[in-house]
Amino acid sequence: MVSLANYYPEQVIADLPATPSAPAPGEAPVPRDPAHLAGELRVALMRSTRRLRTMKSDDELSDAQYSVLALLDRTGPRTPGELAEAEHVQPPSMTRTIGCLVERGLVERNAHPGDRRQLLVGLTPAGTAAVAETRRQRDAWLATRLATLDPAERDALARATEILRRVVAP
Repeated sequence: MVSLANYYPEQVIADLPATPSAPAPGEAPVPRDPAHLAGELRVALMRSTRRLRTMKSDDELSDAQYSVLALLDRTGPRTPGELAEAEHVQPPSMTRTIGCLVERGLVERNAHPGDRRQLLVGLTPAGTAAVAETRRQRDAWLATRLATLDPAERDALARATEILRRVVAP
């Protein structure tokens, strides 16, 4: 996730309201400046992310461990160094995370076919199943929430999703 601290002074971010403000009945919506909208969006994204992270196929998996499993599911086997870089952690921290996942039977270490000095970390069938079940749980929860919206609201969210992808793209 992109940090707003890179773009706005800390005080501007801290002063933004935690909840969106709606216009009074009969008033036209006030155009939102980027800093105000950034605050509203940040809060909504953080709350939704926090809620979705609570749903995992295995409650004993840490967020960092699940993140590594999901990355391996998307990209295939990686070296510990590549995983550390992708997850923005130091190599010793990634080594501990990988060790925990190996102990739980969710990943395995294998020799790198192109460089015997390297190891590749990949998902086991149990790791693949854990990622799939977690995604299923999260999607089911979100689908249940989306089903309560009217079609116009769901259409608005579909459009907003595409816009958000552009906003957070590297």
